[in-house]
Amino acid sequence: MLDVCEIFVSLQGESTSAGRVCAFARLAGCNLRCVWCDTAYSYSPGAGTQMSVDDVVGKIENFSVKLVEITGGEPLLQADTVALCEELLRRGYEVMVETNGSLDIGVVPKGVRRIVDVKCPDSRSGGNFFVDNIKRLDKNDEIKFVVASINDACWAKGFCNLHNIPQKCTTIFSPVSSSLPYDKLADWMVENRLADIRLGLQLHKIIWDDKQGV
Repeated sequence: MLDVCEIFVSLQGESTSAGRVCAFARLAGCNLRCVWCDTAYSYSPGAGTQMSVDDVVGKIENFSVKLVEITGGEPLLQADTVALCEELLRRGYEVMVETNGSLDIGVVPKGVRRIVDVKCPDSRSGGNFFVDNIKRLDKNDEIKFVVASINDACWAKGFCNLHNIPQKCTTIFSPVSSSLPYDKLADWMVENRLADIRLGLQLHKIIWDDKQGV
């Protein structure tokens, strides 16, 4: 069984699939408490509803969309996330799992694109990254740093250099727009010649003014 917060269809707002229509299964519960979290409702008491894997897949099939993201909360806290991924793959879906990086991504089935966060210091959840995840990354995966300040961006740049992250997989710096304007981070990336790192904007917030979280 899965503890499910919501299932819906929208545009993919982040990642290299940004702009594509996507079905989302947001699972309830999270082991971190980032200060800028925009989906805190997903780990509030009573946020989830118990659903079987088949029930979740059935709701997704109603959307007639072949791109699916399993997100949260933190989906890897739930053992049946693996079974959900396997069933979606079996039915021909393109599957992504977004995880906060604190848990072992090695459990995610082959063929699923893993979008792995590395928490920066300003999140107040820094230091929780499961370092062994670095050796599990492949070219199908993406690493994302949500940066709330230029100090965060400098820290993320150092992390990338230390672990050769851009050589392992797609690497994205995504600004917290309330504290770090898009243009300020963009200018900093240009000044620092970060040619191997992408600027990631949250399209859903730009389009819907943060009324529809994805």
